[in-house]
Amino acid sequence: MPASPPTPPGPRERTARHGAARFEDWVHEVRERFARRRGHVPTVVPYTGYGSTDWVRVFCRVLLSKPRTGDEPSGRRRRRPGQESIRGWRSFTSVPVGDVPVVIRIGEVRIEVLADRGGVVDTKIPVELAPGWHRAVLSTEGAAEVEAPILVVSPETDFGIISDVDDTVMVTALPRPLVAAWNTFVLAEHARIPTPGMAVLFERLARSHPGAPVIYLSTGAWNVAPTLTRFLSRNLFPAGPLLLTDWGPTHDRWFRSGRAHKEQNLRRLAEEFPGIRWLLIGDDGQHDEELYASFAEEHPDRVAAVAIRRLSTGEAVLAGGRTKTGEHDDAIPWVSASDGSSLADRLAEAGVLTGRGASAD
Repeated sequence: MPASPPTPPGPRERTARHGAARFEDWVHEVRERFARRRGHVPTVVPYTGYGSTDWVRVFCRVLLSKPRTGDEPSGRRRRRPGQESIRGWRSFTSVPVGDVPVVIRIGEVRIEVLADRGGVVDTKIPVELAPGWHRAVLSTEGAAEVEAPILVVSPETDFGIISDVDDTVMVTALPRPLVAAWNTFVLAEHARIPTPGMAVLFERLARSHPGAPVIYLSTGAWNVAPTLTRFLSRNLFPAGPLLLTDWGPTHDRWFRSGRAHKEQNLRRLAEEFPGIRWLLIGDDGQHDEELYASFAEEHPDRVAAVAIRRLSTGEAVLAGGRTKTGEHDDAIPWVSASDGSSLADRLAEAGVLTGRGASAD
């Protein structure tokens, strides 16, 4: 069943945009003209998607980049040479190409959708696929084809993991401006620090719940998705989709709301996978406790447990203090600890880690 491509915004919608958004669009247009005159060509940056056996959610972004020797616009490539070593700041200086058609092919389905004003594609496609990993082929005019991995969740799956990233699986100290800027714009993934014991926790969860999807939900920008993906792989975290956001103004406000981004995706996952109960993993420095408590109150049958990493005193100071959460449902296991290994032990005591996965062998 073909999916209908989104309708581009009309004149009335464009004039209704926030002044900051109109200014950002003008800056993008100027930068795009300049980049094209310098010979830069469109590049599709694929991100990991997910879905069920009858639909998938596909992510990518269209940017202008300098062509490399040997690149053929009409050819097919799986990875751009040198792409894996690009520093974070380069992803923020790349020029997005908005409102351009992107062709997506997966299984027997071929559709065309429009990237949004920031060059991002986030679309749901009806397609029948078997559970497991698949590949979507993405292309746009003037760009080489790329492949985006897609995780198709089995309809029999009843347990999944949603995890924050910053200060949960990775030590970030995000609210501290200078450190956050350094981590985001300068450091490569091999210089970032994993949170102690978190890889152990995820490994034990994978053994205890084979086939459980792992989804990383963060307020970070799509620009850093390739770096975060490499960081997770390098530190032996399970592969899974990153649900990120696009920084900058929207049609009605100066900046996107990170909290709203998390709330909307939590609700969306609950609707998309009604048979899955989620383990929610976060930390006590960025409203995760409050968000998870609210979600558990709205959807108590969709939450298997909540695991909160307690920040150290120094981390809490850098993060602007700890969040204070009100009462939460006692019927839902709620555990906390300062590291991933201890969280795993608490979850085992609560019965979330079972069988061989509950042992620390």
